[in-house]
Amino acid sequence: MPTVVRVLVDLPRHSRLAAGALDYLEPPGAEPAVPLAPGTLVRVPLGRRQVCGLVWPHGEHGERSDGEAPPMDGLKAITEVLSALPPLSTAWLRLVAFAAAYYQRSPGEMALAVLPPELKDIDAAQLERRLRRLHKGLKAAAPEAAVADARPFRPDLSPEQAEVLRQLALGEPVTSLLHGVTGSGKTEIYLREAERVLAQGRQVLVLVPEINLTPQLEARFAQRFGASRLRALHSGLTPAQRLQNWLAVHLGHADLVLGTRLAIFAPLPRLGLIVVDEEHDPSYKQQEGARYSARDLAVYRGRLEGVPVLLGSATPSLETWLNAQPVGESVQGRYRRLAMPSRIGAGALPAVKLLNLAEVVARHGRSVLYEMPIAPPLIERMKQCLARGEQSLVLLNRRGYAPVLHCTSCGWKSQCSQCSAWRVFHKIDRTLRCHHCGSVEPVMRSCPDCGDMDIQPLGRGTERLEEQLGALLPEARMARIDADTTRTRGSLEEQLAQVHDGHVDVLVGTQMVAKGHDFRRITLVIALNADAALFSQDFRAPERLFALLMQAAGRAGRDAEQAAASEMWVQTWHPSHPLYQALQRHDYVAFARSQLEERQIAGLPPYTHLALLRVEARDQASAQAFLQAATELAEGLDGTALSAGELLLYPPVPAQVQRVANVERVQMLLEASSRAVLQRFLSAWLDVLQAQRAALPKVLRWAVDVDPVSI
Repeated sequence: MPTVVRVLVDLPRHSRLAAGALDYLEPPGAEPAVPLAPGTLVRVPLGRRQVCGLVWPHGEHGERSDGEAPPMDGLKAITEVLSALPPLSTAWLRLVAFAAAYYQRSPGEMALAVLPPELKDIDAAQLERRLRRLHKGLKAAAPEAAVADARPFRPDLSPEQAEVLRQLALGEPVTSLLHGVTGSGKTEIYLREAERVLAQGRQVLVLVPEINLTPQLEARFAQRFGASRLRALHSGLTPAQRLQNWLAVHLGHADLVLGTRLAIFAPLPRLGLIVVDEEHDPSYKQQEGARYSARDLAVYRGRLEGVPVLLGSATPSLETWLNAQPVGESVQGRYRRLAMPSRIGAGALPAVKLLNLAEVVARHGRSVLYEMPIAPPLIERMKQCLARGEQSLVLLNRRGYAPVLHCTSCGWKSQCSQCSAWRVFHKIDRTLRCHHCGSVEPVMRSCPDCGDMDIQPLGRGTERLEEQLGALLPEARMARIDADTTRTRGSLEEQLAQVHDGHVDVLVGTQMVAKGHDFRRITLVIALNADAALFSQDFRAPERLFALLMQAAGRAGRDAEQAAASEMWVQTWHPSHPLYQALQRHDYVAFARSQLEERQIAGLPPYTHLALLRVEARDQASAQAFLQAATELAEGLDGTALSAGELLLYPPVPAQVQRVANVERVQMLLEASSRAVLQRFLSAWLDVLQAQRAALPKVLRWAVDVDPVSI
């Protein structure tokens, strides 16, 4: 009698088909005594398509609630089994099951989304060809790897580094926060811990927040351990490269895995250590599809597989910081805190200074702020730096030439026709670009409303800043690094190499250059337009601003001989703001304490727990009506946390950017006293929404974002 197999396929939770695993018969010719193991990849028919599926264990999400054997009438058989590939481990399946449940997605949607795209499109024969190609490449690299096994240079440890490594080697595997100032040598801790784990025959997973940080860290690890032992996993790889690296990792041929947030789902059979560098970075939160947090899943995976997790940052997220407070100061104490408050070589942290723009206006007149991108005193600082042969970094977290074009006669502005946002002027190719929907059009010769030829840029982006600084400092060699200058493959590495080699005097950039880079010649950092985040509607904006400025300051004075003379200047209208006062002292602890006090009084995370129900529709009325109906269904739930006061549903409001690509976006905030309350409510509420979806107002799509990082 054929056996029924539970198979996950990529179907959303609100699909008309089963939200969990689907029933299939074993493939024809399968041995009855050898059932398919959970985690086996298969190809199955789904409607008129052949799709990739994953054999799912009984008792997990998608299992029948009645416990009875499913009827076999009408069941289709599995088309083929990708038997050349070992099944994914039980721990990997449990990680996917947890992520799907916590982030309110279907297990199939989560599992199939994190597999390499090319793996989902190939059959058994194609997979075998790729495995042969992989083994051939590994065999060819073996002699080269043997030559590279010579012991590489290992720098001497500072007393702080030695103490951190001593503590990491003690006790049971736990989650540790490595709180080290910029330049304190956190990367060397990662390397030494990886060395210890690799010596035990285990594998190491290192996560970085952004692709642009991957090449330099990959080079450091390759230099220490050899390139043959290292594999990268991120979206910047071609589909073929990503599949090849994923296969090498899954088969145990890679000892080190370095990647962005998607790499948290890398199937490592011998996992021994997880490192999350710059753990505070919001890029670890997926913003589309299954909106998971790779940092939080790293902590869960460490506990699940019994391996240590190392979270590194100079400015930890407030959630992590609270978890790392010793018991007695708080009720947390979940993470071990390891401190490295000093720079390598006893180098001083750069002096942080504030330039009061009100004083600049009083001395030079208001027009100076429109004529010059940087106040005159700081231009003089840059000239002095240039005369000494040192480098300067100017941070402006806004790309393009100008945020908007406007007509001086009638007031027309370059509004995007598809979005509730301005189109940004890019002078290099004379285009207006919407950074939300991606629409591009040439700059018009005259105002489209009144025909006036006098169309002017309003505001300043990195492209305009580079141009203006080039005019003020004609003898300086300028470079700009932002998303526009690093689009082509290898361009970022090439530009960073120019900076490291001393071929750049002034570097202009966005947040891309503010973190993780070891610029040895930079002694002056200038931050522009920082005030914009001080009064944001997002309660996390001050936390992000402080982290960005602290990271930017850390790019200066990384050479111990120049550290004492290095400095960072912030142009501001609010020099007395507590955030800037803490920044001047490099006092993250005081800043975190004040922010946590404010959050606790206001009832905000990490003291409460949030979720967003996001809705997209062709018009605002439909989206608002959907959320109003959803609210009424929530209020009608039996035993709801709403009536007990444990959960709040806020009224629907438009998203910060209300319309993108002619799609209206509305969101509703949920606030709960605990994660358990939030999860129970969401699970029951979404089941009701799905059951009643035919009666709800029609919208394009809707989804829940658990633990959102931006509101």
